[in-house]
Amino acid sequence: MAIKRYKPTSPGQRQRVSIDYSELDKIKPLKSKTRILPKKSGRSGGKITVRHQGGRNKRLYRTIDFVRRDKEGVPSKVAYLEYDPNRTAFIARLHYTDGEKRYIVAPDGLKRDDIVSSGDKAPIKPGNAKTLEKMPQGTIIHNIEMEPGRGAQIVRSAGQCAQLMSTDGKYSQVKLPSGETRLFLKKCYATIGQVSNPDHGLIKLGKAGRSRHRGIRPSVRGVAMPAGVHPHGGGEGHTGTGRNPRTIYGKPAAGKTRKRKKSDKLIVKRKK
Repeated sequence: MAIKRYKPTSPGQRQRVSIDYSELDKIKPLKSKTRILPKKSGRSGGKITVRHQGGRNKRLYRTIDFVRRDKEGVPSKVAYLEYDPNRTAFIARLHYTDGEKRYIVAPDGLKRDDIVSSGDKAPIKPGNAKTLEKMPQGTIIHNIEMEPGRGAQIVRSAGQCAQLMSTDGKYSQVKLPSGETRLFLKKCYATIGQVSNPDHGLIKLGKAGRSRHRGIRPSVRGVAMPAGVHPHGGGEGHTGTGRNPRTIYGKPAAGKTRKRKKSDKLIVKRKK
C-alpha cells in the first residue's frame, strides 16, 4: 500500500501523511457481522476515570473471526479487502463454500479471489491458519493463540509478524516482534504471513483535530502541572521528571514495569 502526501494548502495538510486506500473495496460492511460500537468517554457517574478519552466519530464494529477452528477443511474465497476503523490492519471478507461469510485480519499480499482455508492440511501460504506443530521451522506467522481454542490474542496489529523457531515436546518456540522468545503450546493456532498495512507507522495526522475525531483528547505533561496534581509537578522554570518517573497516580513509569509473573516460565528470552 502506497503512502499519500498532500499539497501544503494549510498547516494541517502540510504535515499530513496518510495511507492510499485506493486498493481497498469501498463497500458497506456485512450487516450480520457489524454492531454499533458504544462510545467511551472515560467517565463514571460524570467523573473522569480514564483520562484523554471522548468525542469521537460514530463507528460500526466489525466482528472478526480470530478462532478459525470451526471452519477446518472448508475453503473460502477472498471477496473483498476492506478498511476497518477499529484496528490498524485491513480486513478481508471471506465467502465460504458452505455459504457463510466472515471477516479475518488480512495478511500482507492477500488479494481478491485468493483461496484461503484453515486446518492442518492447509498449504503454507499467507492467510491460511493451522496449528504451530504443523508449520515448518522459520515460518512467518501472526494472529497467535495463547491457549488452544481461545482465539488469536497477539501479533494482530498492522505490519507485525512473529517467527516460528522450533517445536519440541508439547511446546513451540516463537520469536515475537518485541524480540522476546516465548513458548506456546504446539496445539495453538496461528495464521501464516505478516499482518497487512506495514506502512501504518509512517502515518502523520497533521493536526490535533484528527486525533479528536478518533476520540483522543489532549494530554498535558506532568512537569507542566502544579505540585499537588502530579508527582512531576511544581518547581521553578523547566524541571525534569527526577530520578523516578511516575504516572499521575504515582506508579513507576519507566524501566521494568511488568507486574504479571504468571507466564515467566514460558519466556525463553526476554525482550530487548
